[in-house]
Amino acid sequence: MSNEYREAGPRRVGQVKEVTSLANPIIKDIKALTQKKSREETGTFMAEGLKLVIDALELGWTIRTLVYAKTAKSKPLVEQMAAKTVASGGLVLEVNEKVLVSITRRDNPQMVVGIFDQRWKPLKDIRPASGETWVALDRVRDPGNLGTIIRTCDAAGASGVILVGDATDPFSLETVRATMGSVFAVPVAKATQEEFLAWKKTAGVSVVATHLAGAVDYRTIDYKKKPVVLLMGNEQSGLPDALANQADALARIPQAGRADSLNLAVATAVMLFEARRHVLTLSETR
Repeated sequence: MSNEYREAGPRRVGQVKEVTSLANPIIKDIKALTQKKSREETGTFMAEGLKLVIDALELGWTIRTLVYAKTAKSKPLVEQMAAKTVASGGLVLEVNEKVLVSITRRDNPQMVVGIFDQRWKPLKDIRPASGETWVALDRVRDPGNLGTIIRTCDAAGASGVILVGDATDPFSLETVRATMGSVFAVPVAKATQEEFLAWKKTAGVSVVATHLAGAVDYRTIDYKKKPVVLLMGNEQSGLPDALANQADALARIPQAGRADSLNLAVATAVMLFEARRHVLTLSETR
């Protein structure tokens, strides 16, 4: 990573850098964030769209760099985000569409891109309270699935996601896109299988796992007596016995028809809305 990007600390208020070259080292560093290695080295990630940037800043996330298209310069909300970025010590880049296309790998890119610090919730700090629901995902592989699940957790009022084992990166461009901004609202933790099982013993939760063997109809389980962790298996292989055997209940979603399984994100959504049925109501104001 170039020093200019790495050391994007406090800068002169009002400074906006105009960039038109794809060879600019800052642009190269931003493009590198499509690679997991670069995201891990810098602890940052990319989010596209003005709405996402606004939501992130409202939720207190740290923005390192704001990139916007020259054509969006006069929009009041873009100007506000640029001012907030500069005030927090971040860098503001004004670029042409060619640079935006290169950064986002899209032919019709969003007009605004933000580079943010990653946030991970430490597993030891998760102490679910009554009425809370968490989702634990064993070795989730597909970025679209993970992003959709994070978005669904947000919609259902779940408290967060725990990634168990070797999982896809919640801060990849594909995952962030699929969350539709919910990545900024839903805490994400990570743990090895052993760490998760050790945490379960002292967390005071009821772990409900989806499983084909020895499982009961998911609608018959009591989701009210304790905070619930919904434990969902890997897309291909499902849950390993080591996790399934430690669950407090094994659930199954009844199915008819030729399809023998549900997509992981869909199955998680079905489980989530059942587990939270007792706390979800239709509000007249929405």
